[in-house]
Amino acid sequence: MLLCGLCGRALSPEEAAGNRCRHPWPANLDLRLCCATGGPPRCEERRRHTDTAELGSPAARRPPSPEGLPECPFCGEAAGRELEAHLWARHGHVLGDLGPGNGEQLYECPMCSLTCTNIQILEEHVDLHFEENSFLEGGNMRDLELAQQLQTEEDKWQKSEEEKQEREEFKKLQRQYGLDNSGGYKQQFLKNMEREVDRGRMQPFDYHKRKADMMESLAFGIDDGKTKTSGIIEALCKYYQNENKDVRRVWLSARVDHFHSSLGDRGWGCGYRNFQMLLSSLLQNSLYNDCLRDTTAIPCIPKIQSMIEDAWREGFDPHGASHFNNRLHGSKAWIGACEIYSLLTSLRIKCQIIDFHKPTGPTGTHPRLFEWVLHYYSADNGSGAKVVCTSKPPIYLQHEGHSRTVVGIEEKKNKTLCLLLFDPGCPSQEMQKLLEQNSDGTSLKLLRKYLGSLKEKQYQIVAVDGVLALEEKAARCHASQVLTSEKIP
Repeated sequence: MLLCGLCGRALSPEEAAGNRCRHPWPANLDLRLCCATGGPPRCEERRRHTDTAELGSPAARRPPSPEGLPECPFCGEAAGRELEAHLWARHGHVLGDLGPGNGEQLYECPMCSLTCTNIQILEEHVDLHFEENSFLEGGNMRDLELAQQLQTEEDKWQKSEEEKQEREEFKKLQRQYGLDNSGGYKQQFLKNMEREVDRGRMQPFDYHKRKADMMESLAFGIDDGKTKTSGIIEALCKYYQNENKDVRRVWLSARVDHFHSSLGDRGWGCGYRNFQMLLSSLLQNSLYNDCLRDTTAIPCIPKIQSMIEDAWREGFDPHGASHFNNRLHGSKAWIGACEIYSLLTSLRIKCQIIDFHKPTGPTGTHPRLFEWVLHYYSADNGSGAKVVCTSKPPIYLQHEGHSRTVVGIEEKKNKTLCLLLFDPGCPSQEMQKLLEQNSDGTSLKLLRKYLGSLKEKQYQIVAVDGVLALEEKAARCHASQVLTSEKIP
């Protein structure tokens, strides 16, 4: 007679013949095995059965395993982690139709390893997996599409902001360099005079008189001379003759008048004012009389603008002309070394641009620039005199944002060099202090620039050196269309 290993009941002939127990599985078997035999009702029946069986079965009366390992509910043997394998091997008749060799097919889910005895249940179970995956994938696709949409909108906004910032920066540069069509010399002169009247710094009578003078100056194209200071070079010659402190030798340009910015060009007119200084020296040199026969007086700034436009129309510097849209007159456009070169060359005045494109000394200094200026003044003046008043025209000196005029160079007793510069930003009241006969040299600090004072990244100079023949002018006009300035390494 065969007995049930779980409750000790004798198996019926049918149960014995089928080698299977009609009782549910023990409570400590894998839940998947329980569910595969019929679902929750049998699980609940199994729990009630095993609760009763454990109270009266021999296994329930055994003391717990000393090792503290899980025990077999049938024989009480400590099985540990191999309990499930132990149950199949030793008590297969209790596990019934799920055991091996019982002739019934088992079906395992390929996704979660759930074991089913009915193929239809397994198919329904697998379909649930597919539906869940499809739902998750659909959610992921929607999240991806939303993320891509948000990123696209962010990129469009960022691009729009960058374009807006570029437009604002471009307009700022246009205003800074006088290319914003806000008017030119005349408009700024009148506007600033009106502001002076409103602030009580100018009387209405003075306003109307200066306006009339300005209109007359523009009509004739001649500078009114109100910002000019003459005689400075002569005063410097006298000063250096009596100076016995630290100057070993000094070289000075030919006579140069100083011009400073006025109400009409303040903030943008330095290039034009430096051209006026250079021209004031050339007009007093007979070598350039033929070149300047149509320019008998210093032109005003609007006239200089028209002269540069004439040079462009002749074919000089088409690339630079396109930068200004071929128009300067009536604007507050800044000019630089290339415009000065084009204007002088169109007048048949021989000149060259020298580009000091990087520092050549420690801490960002330009000793090669100082050496070049010394050679320019001293090359044809080898006398041993302390003060050398040369016939050399002044030098146009350009750097980013400003330009000045070199009128001489000092050599100190310790061999250091010091440039002498006319700055159009310095007002006439200060420059006139240099004319005093008893000057002690303190005013020279307005002119002196030592090596450590010129530390811009790049400098350009325009140096005049004679007169061009008509053929040379034509050749330079053609060459300026692909102009590249000579560079000092």
